[in-house]
Amino acid sequence: MKITDIYKERFVISFEIFPPKTSAGEKNLMDALGDFKPYNPGFISVTYGAGGSTRGKTLELSLHIRDMIGIEPLVHFTCVGAGKQEIAQYLSEVKRRGIINILALRGDPPQGEASFVPHDDGFAYASDLVAFLRKIDGFTIGVAGYPEKHIEAPSLEADIANLKKKVDAGADFIITQLFYNNDDFYDFMDRIRKIGITLPVIPGIMPVTNLSQIERITTMCGAKIPNELMKRLHGCASQDAICEAGIEYSIRQCEELMSWGIPGFHFYPLNKSQAVKRILDALQLRG
Repeated sequence: MKITDIYKERFVISFEIFPPKTSAGEKNLMDALGDFKPYNPGFISVTYGAGGSTRGKTLELSLHIRDMIGIEPLVHFTCVGAGKQEIAQYLSEVKRRGIINILALRGDPPQGEASFVPHDDGFAYASDLVAFLRKIDGFTIGVAGYPEKHIEAPSLEADIANLKKKVDAGADFIITQLFYNNDDFYDFMDRIRKIGITLPVIPGIMPVTNLSQIERITTMCGAKIPNELMKRLHGCASQDAICEAGIEYSIRQCEELMSWGIPGFHFYPLNKSQAVKRILDALQLRG
């Protein structure tokens, strides 16, 4: 089912997962997927490792989610490390297997490289990948939005101009990077609506459950942790207290976003379910 059609029907909960590297990780992920199902997710997105390193696992896991769990998958695809012919072959296989929803991303540089370098016969920008996908009949295409701007963009204005290029190239919906200050999201929405972007925009939510982990993630992606939240996290006396504070903050953040009128939430649970379950139960979004 097209993800855009799901948003026409109801408020949509969705999750992002990544292919695990170990058998223990696989078991933990399967347990988490089982925990997610009672919340009736509209879709689950599956990431695509650096340089396409998990390409086969991404497709395999996406098919498992669809065929064994009964949830629509959203397959990530990036511009990293592949030329047009290889990309076309992979997408042909994806389409042959009946997957129709793609999240088109430029992708991060491979580990150890400071900047993104496109393949000689590949794509330099996500907008180029979107245009390529649009020529293949049948795909519904999601793209990323950055309420605080992409970390490599010179300004928020420049980043929103890049988002407009992705939309004009054929994107169907937008999922945002994680953020913790709702005012940044509201400002982002106001800016993109003023330049004619009318697609569904789904806020990305990552509850804080580990302080050092979230500091590392936000440093990598350029998201900011509000002073109020950071002060409380640093004042926690234990890991359990940090997790509790993070969950409480996310509940308040999500309640405010729901009252503002968003079409759904896209959670980044890092293949774990407990924190997101607490949030969804508090929001009364089971089922």
